[in-house]
Amino acid sequence: MSSLDQEQRLHPPCRDKTTVSSDSSDIHELAKQPLQGLKLASHAVLEKAQQGGRLKCAKCGGSRMFFCYTCCSLVGVSIEEVPSIKLPVKIDIIKHPNETDGKSTAIHAKILAPNDVTIYTYPCIPEYEKEKVVLVFPGPQAVTVQDMIQCLLDRTDSRSHDFSDGPCLKRLKNDEAHDATHSAEDPGSGTPDEATSLESRVYPLQRVVFIDSTWNQTTKISTDERLQDLLKVELKMRKTCFWRRQKGKPDSYLATIEAIYYFLKDFHENCLAQEYTGEYDNLLFFYTYLHSVVNKAKISAGKC
Repeated sequence: MSSLDQEQRLHPPCRDKTTVSSDSSDIHELAKQPLQGLKLASHAVLEKAQQGGRLKCAKCGGSRMFFCYTCCSLVGVSIEEVPSIKLPVKIDIIKHPNETDGKSTAIHAKILAPNDVTIYTYPCIPEYEKEKVVLVFPGPQAVTVQDMIQCLLDRTDSRSHDFSDGPCLKRLKNDEAHDATHSAEDPGSGTPDEATSLESRVYPLQRVVFIDSTWNQTTKISTDERLQDLLKVELKMRKTCFWRRQKGKPDSYLATIEAIYYFLKDFHENCLAQEYTGEYDNLLFFYTYLHSVVNKAKISAGKC
C-alpha cells in the first residue's frame, strides 16, 4: 500500500471548511510556505507509529493509526509523546451529524488541547451568552479578530444600559482573568496595571464556536436560532493547505484545525497584544505530519 493510499485510509478527505475572505495578493504572500517555520514537537513518534501500522482502539476496537477519531483517544502513541496545549479561550466545535468522524480535523484540536476543546454533534448546542461568545463564520455582519473584543464590550455596554442604571462593566477577579487568558506569564508577576491591562483586553470573551462540516452543510447549523445572536468573526488573508479540497471551492476555505489555529494566532497578537512566538503551533502537530506524508506520496507518484 502506498503512503498516499495509507493516508487516505487513515484520514479520508477532510471536508470541514470555514470560509475566509481573501485579498489575493496578501494571501499569496502569506501562504507561499504556510507550514514552514512552525515550532512543532518532534514527529519521530508519529513516524515510528506509522511504521508499526494500524492498531485496534482499546475502547471501540476500531482499526486506527495515531488516534481514534471516534473515542478521541490516542492509539499506538502515549499521551506523554504528543504535545499538550493550553489555549487562551475555550473552543466549542459544532459538528454536523452527517460529517464522518474520520473526515474531520476537529479531532486534532480535541486530542491536543483536551481541557479547552469540546465537540458537540448537531443539534446539540449549548446555551450561550451572546456578550461572551463568538462564532467564527463569514457573513455580511462579521467582524475581524482585531475588532472582536470591542464589539463584545459594546454589546455588554448596551445590555447594561438596557437593564441597569449602574456601572456598565464589572471587572474580573485577577485569578479569573488569568484563567481566561492562560497567560504564559507567572500569575504572581507583573504590576497591577499590567494585570488590569491584560484583563481589559480579553474581557468579556469566554468561548469561541466553530462549525465542523462540509461547506454545503454549514447553512443548517449557522442559521440555527441558538447561534443567530452570536457575534460572527471572519478570518482574513488565509489560505488552506489541505491536501484534498472540496471540488469547486476556493482555497480560502479552511479545514477546521486551520481555522482554530489562525484564529488563536490572531487573537494572541491583536487581543492579548503579545508577540506570537509559536504558542499554538502544535495544534498543527498531526496536520503538518499528514500534510508531509501526502506531499511525499504525490512527489513519488510524479503528481507534484
